[in-house]
Amino acid sequence: MKSNIKTVSIIGDGGWGTALAINLAKQGRRVILWGAFANYVAQTAKTRENKKFLPGYRIPLQVILTADIDQAMRSGDLIVFACPSEYLRDILKKIEKVDLRGKIFLSVVKGIDPQTFQTMSEIIKEYLGQVPLAVLSGPTIARELAAGKATTAVIASERKGLAESIQKIFNSPEFRIYTNTDVVGVELGGSIKNVIAIACGICDGLGLGTNAKSAVMTRGLAEITRLGLALGGRRDTFYGLAGLGDLVTTCFNATSRNRSVGEDLGKGNSIRQVLGKMHMVAEGVVTAKAVYRLSRQRKIPMPITEQVYKIIFARKKPRQALKDLMGRESKAEI
Repeated sequence: MKSNIKTVSIIGDGGWGTALAINLAKQGRRVILWGAFANYVAQTAKTRENKKFLPGYRIPLQVILTADIDQAMRSGDLIVFACPSEYLRDILKKIEKVDLRGKIFLSVVKGIDPQTFQTMSEIIKEYLGQVPLAVLSGPTIARELAAGKATTAVIASERKGLAESIQKIFNSPEFRIYTNTDVVGVELGGSIKNVIAIACGICDGLGLGTNAKSAVMTRGLAEITRLGLALGGRRDTFYGLAGLGDLVTTCFNATSRNRSVGEDLGKGNSIRQVLGKMHMVAEGVVTAKAVYRLSRQRKIPMPITEQVYKIIFARKKPRQALKDLMGRESKAEI
């Protein structure tokens, strides 16, 4: 299948989509990078720099920038969805009538729909049918990959051969790709970790130190695993790149959007104030709502997630949330 993939179309010109485009172009791959706003796309094409979402990194000439989604869909052999989760449905509505025969698809979108509880791959299949589809996730800070720093990720598909074919496309000296067949686990690990990253950021905002932050991350992984197993994921996936690996990166990296949101909340800012100054989307905010609702529906205890939800959506004070977490009934570590 690798020989049939001559052009990769990336749907979404945010930081991660741009970093993937840069990395693929460095390997000699022809890439089309689609963005929704024609004026901004034209500016980026002229300067060869995504100044809003990935400043400081040159976009190679092999990357064709376009605001014409039909062009991107027609030209790409491999279609990569790299948009924020809240915009995925709108994009899929635009392309569901396009001739998709012979194309394969990859989602790097992280999130859970707060209304339907669908993962992003489930939403893609809802609109496009049973297309060849894989997902990519892992500890991947866009700036580091764009800078050529060593990065790893995992591609998951129920079709092992499909995952292996896409693995060959993305593998490079800077980007090592593993494969997995646990699509549910990879998607849930990459999504729920953003909620725990907000909690770790709140620890930073409150000035709690490493002890508390490490505890939140560790117990957060337990929450991710509990819900993930209930939804059909495999335990080993949550201790792999898409689970523990992504969690550590997002919780401790100073530039992580979700951790930064939490830090500002911990300092006493409202969620409206925090999001009002951001250019990029912090997926953990919407995901917190989805995971909280889902955990209650499934009767799965997720106390850290619950407190993050209440801080964001019920204006609970972070200090009170901390007090409630520390004052829970004593129990064994499970």
